[in-house]
Amino acid sequence: MRRPRFIDPFEPNEVRRLVREFGSPLLILDCERVRLQWRALSKALPRVALHYALKPLPHPALVQTVIAAGGFLDLASTGEVQLAERLAVAPERCIHTHPIKRPQDIANARKFGVRTFVADNPDEVRKFARLAGEVRLLLRVSFRAPGAVCDLSRKFGCDPEDVLPLARLAADLGIDVRGLSFHAGSQASSATKHVEALQLCARLLAAARREKLGSLDTLDIGGGFPIDYTQRMPDIQRFCAPLRTALAKLPRRVRVIAEPGRYIAGPAAIGVATVMGRARREGHWWYYLDDGLYGSYSGQLFDHARYPVEALRSGTERLPSVLAGPTCDSIDVIAENLMLPALKVGDLIVGRAMGAYTWASASEFNFFPKATVVAVNTHPGDTGGVTAL
Repeated sequence: MRRPRFIDPFEPNEVRRLVREFGSPLLILDCERVRLQWRALSKALPRVALHYALKPLPHPALVQTVIAAGGFLDLASTGEVQLAERLAVAPERCIHTHPIKRPQDIANARKFGVRTFVADNPDEVRKFARLAGEVRLLLRVSFRAPGAVCDLSRKFGCDPEDVLPLARLAADLGIDVRGLSFHAGSQASSATKHVEALQLCARLLAAARREKLGSLDTLDIGGGFPIDYTQRMPDIQRFCAPLRTALAKLPRRVRVIAEPGRYIAGPAAIGVATVMGRARREGHWWYYLDDGLYGSYSGQLFDHARYPVEALRSGTERLPSVLAGPTCDSIDVIAENLMLPALKVGDLIVGRAMGAYTWASASEFNFFPKATVVAVNTHPGDTGGVTAL
């Protein structure tokens, strides 16, 4: 059987072709790389059901690729619920994990068919009282992660000592506590905090089972699995090795799920911007691009990420350079002190690993449009099917 031929949309000639066809700026999403990331994480965590967290890149092509690979979805807003519904995703493949929800968010998710929700405090648990028998809860536990780039437990999660009282409240209201969830932070260099959280949650699940406080058959270990930016991180097999050891000690009845977002989306997309002007300032070339911090590079502000950037123009002489965004705000500077070849108006700059928290958090400040998302290799067996949004 002949193997399918995929286009490599990150190859320079393909980048130039896509810019000629769709314009600039672009976010080029390679769905074949999504599949590769999905398979790598599935292999690293073989007992874990993976729910793609939509927020890093809520693009239809990515969602459809995940579902076609046998994956599940982690939804956190009414908009994400509506996207899953538009794409005809089976609701039983979705969970709703935002710990703080408006009543309308709960109603919209229930109308779609979602049954599993997350709560982390008594007020949120009580919001489900009238839905007892229809929904089940995961109680989110807080584990502060100072070693992570993004500490997701600062804003959400209850203290471990509050888990049993919260589970008792849910039981008194007739609400099934399906299990526990946690997020050990994003972009940590080791799984130490994941393992610590997992082990304590296992003990809390056992204690809650002894009191018969719910089904207690699910543990959600969150996301945050690291990827390479300008700094190398451990490969996913090595990162997850201590997690696999800890997971193997859980009772077989416990179903384990995770919420990968960055790991799936990040390496699967590149950002492409065009030099729209240049100026010589204080011995440096300043190159002004049609994308910047208010656009696809917003993750440098919101996600604390630094993307590897390169020029597609070749040249042996490298000059100290600054890359600036298009807006009239002086904060809109992508990178300084880069050694780049001399660039001209119309040359292309590529940012790598730009799938997560980039286009999703971009604005149209100063009326500069967001990048067009071009999805390539959208179906296994395609010869590079392309869709644009």
